[in-house]
Amino acid sequence: MTPPVLDVRAVTKVYGRGDTEVRALRGVTLRVEQGDYVAIMGQSGSGKSTLMNILGCLDVPTSGHYLLDGTDVGALQEAQLSILRNRRIGFIFQSFNLIPRMSALANVELPLAYGGVKPAERRRRALAALELVGLADRVRHEPNELSGGQQQRVAVARALATAPSLLLADEPTGNLDTRSTHDVLDILDRLSAAGRTIALITHEDEVALRAKRVLRLVDGRIVEDRRQAPVQGPPPAVASGAVG
Repeated sequence: MTPPVLDVRAVTKVYGRGDTEVRALRGVTLRVEQGDYVAIMGQSGSGKSTLMNILGCLDVPTSGHYLLDGTDVGALQEAQLSILRNRRIGFIFQSFNLIPRMSALANVELPLAYGGVKPAERRRRALAALELVGLADRVRHEPNELSGGQQQRVAVARALATAPSLLLADEPTGNLDTRSTHDVLDILDRLSAAGRTIALITHEDEVALRAKRVLRLVDGRIVEDRRQAPVQGPPPAVASGAVG
């Protein structure tokens, strides 16, 4: 049987000791199967950012186990973790994290270059990813020549270029206007429909309603885990224009 993409088992995360001890996660257990689209919600201090860092292999649990595609992350050395992050996880950040003075194409190629992909192949894959997010006509533009919505779509293309097992999006619409928010969410909808596995951190109900499943964190614990029928965005003529 194919293992779940995410298999989190009784994970805790404790910062500090004694009087300064903070229990950010208190025994979180969850499974995310291939093709699922999960929104993780919670107020500030709920533990959702800590959970995101652990899911993204940017931090390690204090106790418990985390398996990504069947690989026990806790058993890996830092060099192995770096390879796992590059090949298995596509990150989408609120602040885009694009490199200034580099074209959209070069930004999308970057994780492929780190992964040792040959130039011709990484160019082909980067162009395909940019076309998928509707930016085939913006490949030579630098970030400061793009709108916020377009920059986030470049970030989505960059996350897709390595064909990761998991798309991990941290408040991906937090810096976007309404139109650009719908554009990015429509892309995630299409990726989900095509079978991509997506975990999205958000505090916005509108964003969470687009997912197939909602997890709610309170004080480091999952207090809600429910399936839902995703709410579709506006008609394509409104939501999928080339300019975000």
